[in-house]
Amino acid sequence: MVRRVLFSIAIGALLAGPVSAQAKFETDTLKAGDSNLVISFLGHGSVVFQYKGKVIYADPLSRYIDFATMPKADLILVTHEHGDHLDSLAIEKLRTEGTAIIISAPCAPKVRGGTVMKNGESRSVGDINIEAVPSYNLVHMRSPGVPFHAKGWGNGYVVTLGGKRIFIAGDTENIPEMSNLGVIDCAFLPMNLPYTMTPEMVAEAAKRIMPKILYPYHFGNTDTALLVNLLKDVKGIDVRVRKMQ
Repeated sequence: MVRRVLFSIAIGALLAGPVSAQAKFETDTLKAGDSNLVISFLGHGSVVFQYKGKVIYADPLSRYIDFATMPKADLILVTHEHGDHLDSLAIEKLRTEGTAIIISAPCAPKVRGGTVMKNGESRSVGDINIEAVPSYNLVHMRSPGVPFHAKGWGNGYVVTLGGKRIFIAGDTENIPEMSNLGVIDCAFLPMNLPYTMTPEMVAEAAKRIMPKILYPYHFGNTDTALLVNLLKDVKGIDVRVRKMQ
């Protein structure tokens, strides 16, 4: 309860304080087990989850906020080593002695005390279950034969909170492994070129995954209405577009 109050105070301070012009975050509240799961959309690929007093950050990025003003992290997930996802300054401001930090292998030299997870591995942090899943490009290349994100270098994460399975995809395309994720309640899928997916690719990925709620994220200037239209006749997927700056 104390952590929840602190979180609310921090968000309120952001909206009223000197950084309010750069960051007014949207928040969704979902029922998860016997409590509420609060999701705040910080920007780009950066999201924070609050559940039963625990605060979980995915790819915290200082571009949108001074994390010294935010609640400390119980868990930080870093999908891959690129600078718009791995921000050592943000991690240092959010961490405590008890913070668990889950990273992909290429992040290790830049993250003090991070725990490396490889694609296919699972582990628990307290009562939070984490599965590391593949995240990579098949089509979009930095140069011929050199993908923007190579297979095995980055992680997507499936995080279970109160029985809700949340898929944080990281930088990826609509790869075959998405067909094997099992039940997904919320999916965060990236949609920007040339690094990740087109709206058409995200729609195809969503049809493979069939999440109950789909949040496009990391979408830059991509027209999110294109994705909404592509999925308008697909029953069972609630497409929610939130401000991700």
